[in-house]
Amino acid sequence: MRVAAKLILASAMSLGMAGAAWSQTPAAKPAAATQAAPAAAPAAAPAPAAAAPAGFVNPPPPQQAPQPARAACNTPGALGVARTVEIDTTGGPGFGFEHFKELDFLRDKEVVLTFDDGPWPKNTPAVLKALADECTTGIFFSIGKHATYEPEILKQVYAAGHTVGTHTWSHANLNNKKLNEAQRKEEIEKGLSAVKWALGGISPSPFFRFPALQHPPEMVTYLGNRNTAIFSCDIDSFDFKASKPEKVIETVMKKLDNRGKGIILMHDFQKHTAEALPELLKRLKAGGYKVVAMRAKFPASTLPEYDQELMKDIKLPTVSSRPVNSVVTTVSE
Repeated sequence: MRVAAKLILASAMSLGMAGAAWSQTPAAKPAAATQAAPAAAPAAAPAPAAAAPAGFVNPPPPQQAPQPARAACNTPGALGVARTVEIDTTGGPGFGFEHFKELDFLRDKEVVLTFDDGPWPKNTPAVLKALADECTTGIFFSIGKHATYEPEILKQVYAAGHTVGTHTWSHANLNNKKLNEAQRKEEIEKGLSAVKWALGGISPSPFFRFPALQHPPEMVTYLGNRNTAIFSCDIDSFDFKASKPEKVIETVMKKLDNRGKGIILMHDFQKHTAEALPELLKRLKAGGYKVVAMRAKFPASTLPEYDQELMKDIKLPTVSSRPVNSVVTTVSE
């Protein structure tokens, strides 16, 4: 692993068990030194620091069509996207100074917008509209179960050119001592398989965020062997605690003005976040902040056994395979 195990263990111990399904536990945020992103240069992919367990076979990245590009921006003065970076996820790099200190690639006044826990009705589409109105983009860390509930919404996220990552199958806290290693792996892998299924067989990016920002060291190593990047954050919006959208804006801007840049953690599951986002994006623009898009060098590979396990949950015998619009018709509204 590129991230020292002692940092992961220390951060995991410092975080309390999440009391609710959507909670995040804060940790101290040390200041980061500003440095420009290094120029990309072709090189052989480095091997993971931790050796894969005996018998472990990591499937190669799938070959698939490129993701649709973001729509051309026709809004004068929109926030937009300042630059796009490509991430080689070999070995499981970590991002976000909340827990990972090695990869400080953002320049001053640059931000990455990230959204957890979707897709969700009304809220995720509202977030998508706000981003489209400002011609900008984000990373969506989707919960596997939610992806199976709302596959069409997740397809909209992907079609709009946003990056899709994963956030476990059920948002289980993987630091929970009641979970064994097999159950922790199942949360990670089944969540990935579910997102791929929801996208119609298209693999998402190998970008992962632990629920409640709880990082069991053995699962960090596992994700390294799976060539999956791990995301913490720099700016936690604590939007799940906000009583109104104005509080979300206030929290983000105060922390961001103090830090100067960073990966912002929000939730497209939360109503107040969807309500706050249009004004928040305007505030970012007014404050001179610029959005950075993060793209993966190669898509994630799912494991066949978890693809099959997922199908047991979502495939029930049915007589009809007709599309929903040929079955259900709105006759009054």
